[in-house]
Amino acid sequence: MSAVAAPLVAVLHGVNLDQLGHRDATVYGALTLPELEARIEQRAGELGMRASCFHTNHEGEFVERLHALRGTADGLVINPGAWTHYAWAIRDALEIAGVPAVEVHLSDVQQRERWRRLSVIDELCFATVSGRGPEGYDDALSLLRERIDAGTTG
Repeated sequence: MSAVAAPLVAVLHGVNLDQLGHRDATVYGALTLPELEARIEQRAGELGMRASCFHTNHEGEFVERLHALRGTADGLVINPGAWTHYAWAIRDALEIAGVPAVEVHLSDVQQRERWRRLSVIDELCFATVSGRGPEGYDDALSLLRERIDAGTTG
């Protein structure tokens, strides 16, 4: 009998998220990106999934990573950072990836500046978690686990 591999969840962090720990802790929390990613990987394991984390400050690299997800990842947690609000190339790449996705933001973007309230990816994500800090990633992973268990894609 062969073992079935745990579902793979890609976690993509966009522009400026490598500056966690240096940004306003009242808005973004005190964790650094490596600390956040370790937490994400641990939580994914607790849920019987594998997490593959990726960060870049280069939009083209982010797009290329999204392209690579098609047929390789079972789900996606995506926090594009400021690209959320205007990066139509990322929106199109997410559509091409065709994987169930949850949009995550550490801060409550709906309670911040008006320009942060627009998400060009929200219609492609089956859920959005905003304003829950690192716990938002826990929520996103749980939502993906439920979606994968239900056998629902896209």
